[in-house]
Amino acid sequence: MKRIGILTSGGDCPGINATIRGVCKAAINHYGMEVVGIHNGFQGLLEKDTEILTNDKLSGLLNKGGTILGTSREKPFRKKDLAAGYNKPAIIVENMRELGLECVVCIGGNGTQKTAAKFVEMGVNIVSVPKTIDNDIWGTDFSFGFDTAVSIATDAIDRLHSTASAHKRVMVIEVMGHKAGWIALYSGMAGGGDVILIPEIPYDIKRVGEAILHRFKQGRTYSIVVVAEGVETDGKRRVAEYISQEIEYETGIESRETVLGYIQRGGAPSSFDRNLATRMGGHAAELVAAGEYGRMVALQGNEIISLPLSEVKGKLNLVTEDHDLVVQGRRMGICFG
Repeated sequence: MKRIGILTSGGDCPGINATIRGVCKAAINHYGMEVVGIHNGFQGLLEKDTEILTNDKLSGLLNKGGTILGTSREKPFRKKDLAAGYNKPAIIVENMRELGLECVVCIGGNGTQKTAAKFVEMGVNIVSVPKTIDNDIWGTDFSFGFDTAVSIATDAIDRLHSTASAHKRVMVIEVMGHKAGWIALYSGMAGGGDVILIPEIPYDIKRVGEAILHRFKQGRTYSIVVVAEGVETDGKRRVAEYISQEIEYETGIESRETVLGYIQRGGAPSSFDRNLATRMGGHAAELVAAGEYGRMVALQGNEIISLPLSEVKGKLNLVTEDHDLVVQGRRMGICFG
């Protein structure tokens, strides 16, 4: 019987519990493994804070937000720790040996994938699952959590239309996405945004103002502006506040901002994310059973495949100007800055 560990690291995200369920149910029921849940990410491996996961403990997880294992931002390979003589990676490897873990399944974002790849280089058996609402992990078309976040943001944009229309205002809504503008792009297009600003496409605030004034001259008395939090500003104000104030300065039209924030990361996952998490979790268990370590599961097209972690680490999945939603959006008259 293989004894494996599973942990969740980094920010919370809709679908983590569904992934835990997918990994564990396949590992326990199909492959006959014993699964050890590791609490609070890599911190749990440092402290040997674990529990045995059984079918009973997996009940009710499919639609539950957050993570039953807890999470943390612990990064074992921080240079300052190593410089101070605190060799966390070595402690984790020894603790894994003492716990009898043949492999650890790591569920997390870009930082987790990078950490997992470093452990693989040390000879540790790792299988990883990509997790992020930002959809910025390289190698997978979509990550679970993204669809849910887009649905939440789209609903918020839908609701802003009525307020913007009633007051004849510009409404600026800020959504998550530090380096990648996928949420802004997908929710902005789905929610009928008139201006969509993302980190990957440079913008000119004067052009944004001109686009909004052009709409008003055509009799369209309000505008919806969707911005990703990573869009460049003066560095003194939040993105939504900056864009809103600059638009009002450029156009003279009353503008208001809304910051969606952590609402995008909470709550139950969408049906798409539940199924994606289940498929990715089951495939992770399959990789463990086959002894195919050092790999990250990924969605490419309609297929779940896996990639070497060495190829994934340090890369980002970013929006390009030739993406079909950008191309079609521009043809429809949407301003991207």
